[in-house]
Amino acid sequence: MADIRAVVFDVETTGFSPLRGDRIIEIGAVMVEGRRCTGEYQTLVSVPESVTRKASQVHGITDRMLQGQPLPEEVYPALRDFIGGSTLVAHNASFDLAFLAHELARLGMSLPNRHICTLRLARRRLPELPNHRLETVYRHLFGELPDGNWRHRALDDARLTARVWLALANE
Repeated sequence: MADIRAVVFDVETTGFSPLRGDRIIEIGAVMVEGRRCTGEYQTLVSVPESVTRKASQVHGITDRMLQGQPLPEEVYPALRDFIGGSTLVAHNASFDLAFLAHELARLGMSLPNRHICTLRLARRRLPELPNHRLETVYRHLFGELPDGNWRHRALDDARLTARVWLALANE
């Protein structure tokens, strides 16, 4: 499974539901070819919606940080080019994919790529864990988080997810 070309990604958002108008404000993605990470994509995204206090407490991103950042019209065509026909991989993929599909639909775009959820994979392969949050699964597989890792920031979470996926896909 890990021999396919994949883009492992994560998003941070203004809130917790695209159906309630919440938006993506950060995207991090890691290209994995074979068993190697061969490229990365990361950007904050400027949107008119405000970041909710609860969401900001999770990821630390504020409205002020988004000022002057690229607009969705710039971000999503570039992201689609980065992804190409790759399989998408995310931890709790239904959350990230729902937001991404919503953002792309706003621009009249779609993303029909195949996807893999490392949360579901971890639940199947590691049923003994007390929970299957990304940090828990990573620590079970590799020990401590890497130095300088910012939890709940898109690129750092995508990097963790890439390592988790490569480990679980090759068990």
